[in-house]
Amino acid sequence: MIGAAAAEPVFKGSQGSSAPLPPKYAINPNGSVTLRICFNWSCARRQNVTFTHDDMAFLKSYMALCPGKRLQDRLQRVRIGVWQMELLAQKYQPFLANDLAINDFEVGVDGRMDCVDNATNTTTYLRILQDIGELPGWKISSPKVRNLFDVNLVHWTAALVDAESGADWSVDSWYRPNGHLPMVMPLPSWIDEKKGWEPPVKRMNPTPHSIHELCN
Repeated sequence: MIGAAAAEPVFKGSQGSSAPLPPKYAINPNGSVTLRICFNWSCARRQNVTFTHDDMAFLKSYMALCPGKRLQDRLQRVRIGVWQMELLAQKYQPFLANDLAINDFEVGVDGRMDCVDNATNTTTYLRILQDIGELPGWKISSPKVRNLFDVNLVHWTAALVDAESGADWSVDSWYRPNGHLPMVMPLPSWIDEKKGWEPPVKRMNPTPHSIHELCN
């Protein structure tokens, strides 16, 4: 499922972007959320979707299973939130299930996502989660990039700041298919191209059979 590549070239479609787009969303008075998602590499396609009040209540119930205040618990809460937001996006745009880890088998497939798509969407999800009070202890950053001037290695990630320590963290969804737990790690480790499934950051990115195992 997870390949060994460290990054991928940015593919620009007819309306594509070489960098993540700023979040675009609205939290509606009835508790629903309308947001823009993008896909097909470099945000070549953009679509507005609405998550209902019931969708958001279900998401909150999942995140409530991980209430701990330790850093590891808060990291898993972030991962759960992004995972559930991706599943909601896929609920309304089923072709997002075509998105695979990395880009190796996605050429021409509708719903595929590169790092620009993933950093855009994940940042939007994190902003929404913050605005509805589901990410205590975190501040949302703008997306971060490594190897910006190398077309073969440039790579983007969503990012957070730990409000307690001031440390920067990456939240990288590109290494997993849509609807899976993203990879988190200290931003300096991400810049150094550490792999989220290898030590020492592997312990931050478990993939257990149960959400209860994830949070305890």
